[in-house]
Amino acid sequence: MRQLIRQESNFSIGTKNESELHRSLKFRYSGPDGVTETLIGGYVCDGQTNKGEIIEVQTGSFGPLKEKVKDLTESGKVRIVHPIVVQKYIELYDKKEKFIQRRKSPRKGCVWDLFKALIYAPELPLLPRLTVELALVDIVEKRVDDGAGSWRRKGVSIAGRSVYALRESLVLQKPKDYYQFIPFKKKESFTVRDLAVAAGISVSVARKTVYVLSRMGLLKKADKQGNAIVYSVVNLRRQKKAGR
Repeated sequence: MRQLIRQESNFSIGTKNESELHRSLKFRYSGPDGVTETLIGGYVCDGQTNKGEIIEVQTGSFGPLKEKVKDLTESGKVRIVHPIVVQKYIELYDKKEKFIQRRKSPRKGCVWDLFKALIYAPELPLLPRLTVELALVDIVEKRVDDGAGSWRRKGVSIAGRSVYALRESLVLQKPKDYYQFIPFKKKESFTVRDLAVAAGISVSVARKTVYVLSRMGLLKKADKQGNAIVYSVVNLRRQKKAGR
């Protein structure tokens, strides 16, 4: 497991409430010769590589990025780095910052979590010069038993999240790259529940996946099976040829 090296620098615009997770990825993807917190086209961007690619680290929904990324891709290449927490280690400290214990969280993320982030920006991957990269990471979440946290955590506060390791990444450069999320042959039809079973994901995530892929033009409604909608795969290549 490769350790993610943190780089230190002087921080400027937009870093006041920045998490360690966001900061680590921002420096890693901008590169040692790149810049961070830079103003481009009227927007403050997380970073820019020495080759000019704009870096945006987005830990949550892609919805807030819709207009920003659209404008930025008109002037150059943009890479959205979306961290997915595969394993979370929880470290608990008392109010005097004395270490108490460390444990693994039972919750684990996977690449399908991408569609939770894309649900409010389903057509974003269609933008030219845009790359979406999923960074599969392990993180350490520091918690302090100071009595000031959520009642659900019995007063324990979350003091921060930092990257423990970067496992691997999945790069999605073009709409056709998203076909890998359709575990069916091109002539096969399927329902949301079929996708959930085939991919080993929840029906809720499968529903979000189908919605996003449909908005991207990769899926279409083909029939109905009782109350369930049946979908089929759209061949983007044929679609483009027909449009010429």
